[in-house]
Amino acid sequence: MIARSVSSSRPTTHIGVDDLPGDLPAVLDLLADTHPTLALAMVRALDSARVPALRATATRLMSALAADARLDAEIDEVVTRATRSQATIESWTDARLDLLLADLASAFAARAEELAVVTVGETGIGNAADKAIKNRFASQGVYESLAGKTTLGPISYDADRRVTEVASPVGVVFAVLPVTSPVACAIFKTLSAIKTRNALILSFHHKAFGVGQFVGGIIRDVLVRHGAPAGLVQVVQQTGRKITRRFMSHPKVSLVLATGGPGLVKAAYSSGTPAIGVGPGNAPAFIAADADLDAAARAVVVSKSFDNGLICGAEHNLVVDARVVAPFIALLEHHGAAVLTPGEERDFYLQAVEGKSGELQRAVVGLSAEVIARTIGIARPYPIRLLVLPTAFSAGGFYAGEKLAPVLSMFTVPDEDEGLRLCRTVLDLVGAGHTAVIHSRSEALIERFARHMPAGRILVNTPAAHGCCGMTTGLECSMTLGCGTFGGNSTTDNVTYRHLLNIKRVAHDRV
Repeated sequence: MIARSVSSSRPTTHIGVDDLPGDLPAVLDLLADTHPTLALAMVRALDSARVPALRATATRLMSALAADARLDAEIDEVVTRATRSQATIESWTDARLDLLLADLASAFAARAEELAVVTVGETGIGNAADKAIKNRFASQGVYESLAGKTTLGPISYDADRRVTEVASPVGVVFAVLPVTSPVACAIFKTLSAIKTRNALILSFHHKAFGVGQFVGGIIRDVLVRHGAPAGLVQVVQQTGRKITRRFMSHPKVSLVLATGGPGLVKAAYSSGTPAIGVGPGNAPAFIAADADLDAAARAVVVSKSFDNGLICGAEHNLVVDARVVAPFIALLEHHGAAVLTPGEERDFYLQAVEGKSGELQRAVVGLSAEVIARTIGIARPYPIRLLVLPTAFSAGGFYAGEKLAPVLSMFTVPDEDEGLRLCRTVLDLVGAGHTAVIHSRSEALIERFARHMPAGRILVNTPAAHGCCGMTTGLECSMTLGCGTFGGNSTTDNVTYRHLLNIKRVAHDRV
């Protein structure tokens, strides 16, 4: 609703067109978006000037502000429905919630392939077979990590300190989903939110709007079967930055889960609502001289080709000890990688990288290595699963940055000290806080690497895309990976249901 009306009394003098700044309409547009009450006051004041150009602007903005008022009312209705739904399930037992979660997980797992195909068809990126694996992990794998957990009332007691921890829901959670993994992230956040008795509002990327409605329908059917209110999990019916900002800053939204680009995460943190965000991945993978080279090569190819390279926690830069670079290259090729020649690497850069920005062209993001290679004119006598670009390291630009495709750079270093230094340098440029990988048999070197890397996840001898989210490691199952203060986030954790709880502490006198 637009705030109180502003006096419409007209001044006795009039402003001439030549007296007005030429960018005034743009300023008014900005104000209408960020401070609608102030914009309305200015429009009414300028309308009194009776300048034709301004009257046209005033008319247009008055219409836009009226639409904004309707939008605010619609958003308020969604959040109010979520608030009421959350109150309905707050008294449900963990056993009852687990039955609901089991049904949700089964429903999603049963349609994992279908959802994957629809996602790739709509977004145009990724690999349906791999997205199906992600969908099953986000449903069955995450459910298994949640089942049996206590999420309401006393959850721990320290007899020595006489302190009891008591869990409560946070309330209404607003979650933004990335185009790179919309369904798996939605499943994970839905299960986590319901387990903690929170309401959830899901906002899908505009390129995944259709599959988002599909996901919402599956959730709604299961909720109704279990006697839960359909408003417990809602899917936003419109997309756009303005709508996202309004939801984030709504006074009854308790927490924002922001999975997406830097702009989105920054907007979440500046919304005035508590937020958990993520950061970009750009994992360096150090191949030490003592590594199991065949296992390392296989892990790299499996990981970086998974879902056509869209996993931000996958390897993006290989850092290889020069003493083993030749056999390692041979093993990469054995497992399906095309390690490019200098001429092929030049062709790749000219055809797949934006010259001005130094970033991968959007048309290449999420395509298979085979398609990218064929487009550029790169051929091998075997199916190409991954493109590896050997190059000298240079700070900034394409080679040292995140690459959301089955493509990664390869830098050669003379020894372990230089390997650790270069991995640290890569993370300092892009991807601090996310993930770093080492392939080595030496516990001492692994410990040095862990101490040296500014990363929330230090992965050892495992495919990074699978290890970072807990598929192949003991890390907690999650599709939202915090980067801590290294990457401007509030936590380095794999975000789980525990981050969606308020923990109260009951402390007794010890005297």
